[in-house]
Amino acid sequence: MSPEFIIDIARKAIQTTLMMSAPMLLSGMIVGLLVSIFQAATQINEQTLTFIPKIVVVFLALLFFAPWMMHTMIAFTLGIFESMASLR
Repeated sequence: MSPEFIIDIARKAIQTTLMMSAPMLLSGMIVGLLVSIFQAATQINEQTLTFIPKIVVVFLALLFFAPWMMHTMIAFTLGIFESMASLR
């Protein structure tokens, strides 16, 4: 096992993690921005107002992107197993 091999696996793992978390993070960020604009426009300074919309939108994004996330994780895991098998 060479250092380049380990670095490549680590790079692919970080890339896969970022790709899989991006839809939920971006949707939560967009909803948080919209709610904060609404709060600034109406001068409602309720701290808990952002939590429920964010939770709902992140959950819906998770449901919507779950098949793609499973496919991505399966492809990543199979890629690791195939590269491990080719080492010998």
